[in-house]
Amino acid sequence: MNARDRRREIGHRLQEKPVNVDELAAVFAVSASTIRRDLDTMARNGDIVRTYGGAQTVGGPERSLRERESIAVEQKAAIGRLASTFVPDGAVAVLDAGTTVGALARNLVYREGLTVVTTGLTTTNVLEQSTGVDLIVVGGRLRHISSGFVGPFAERVMADVSADVAFLGADGVSAEHGLCEETPEQASLKRVMVERARELYVLADSSKLGVASAHWWTRIERPWVLVTDDGATEEQLAPFRASESVTVHVATGDAVGITARRASGRSGGGPG
Repeated sequence: MNARDRRREIGHRLQEKPVNVDELAAVFAVSASTIRRDLDTMARNGDIVRTYGGAQTVGGPERSLRERESIAVEQKAAIGRLASTFVPDGAVAVLDAGTTVGALARNLVYREGLTVVTTGLTTTNVLEQSTGVDLIVVGGRLRHISSGFVGPFAERVMADVSADVAFLGADGVSAEHGLCEETPEQASLKRVMVERARELYVLADSSKLGVASAHWWTRIERPWVLVTDDGATEEQLAPFRASESVTVHVATGDAVGITARRASGRSGGGPG
């Protein structure tokens, strides 16, 4: 396969999901440096966006919740299992909308004495039969494509919450810029969640690390924890590990966390 055909096939694969260099090198039986040159060429032509260790398509339609449920299933399950260990007994926990946070909710069904506040129908559907969880669903305008509520009503209700922990998802995660979202309403609501939790966790599979897939951002200017999967490369993780504000936990198949902690001590944050 010549370079032109290989780049065409890379483009087709990127229509399905973001990819990393090592994955493509194995698929096409070429060196990682060859794939990097291909991706650099495609990025210069405006066909793709380079990410840490890989690439993704430029723009494109937002995937529906149903489509995202079939992506990185095992990775999200591992992230959800590990994230559940960070939910203290008796806590008030905010759970964002989305499939990765939904994977966390599945691990809370049999917990006792928790209060879960959520804007997501995925978490709502998972926890509605739980007898040990006090479930509070924050309404607003429903984004059908993501099965989550957004808008001023949701923000006003969330602003009255004082949570012990919050678990957020995102379309992309940057150590420098925070959480990337498809719409300004999503970014705005997440800013309220960031402000109203004492401990903040971002759940993102490795395909989202370093990704800037949209134009709207929730900046995180406080200590926070990234929980990702063991498909993350050292190149992807390096900016997060270098940040004084971020603690990194990597979930393996058995959800055992590999932790990279900040050099400085943990400072406070969230509501008083």
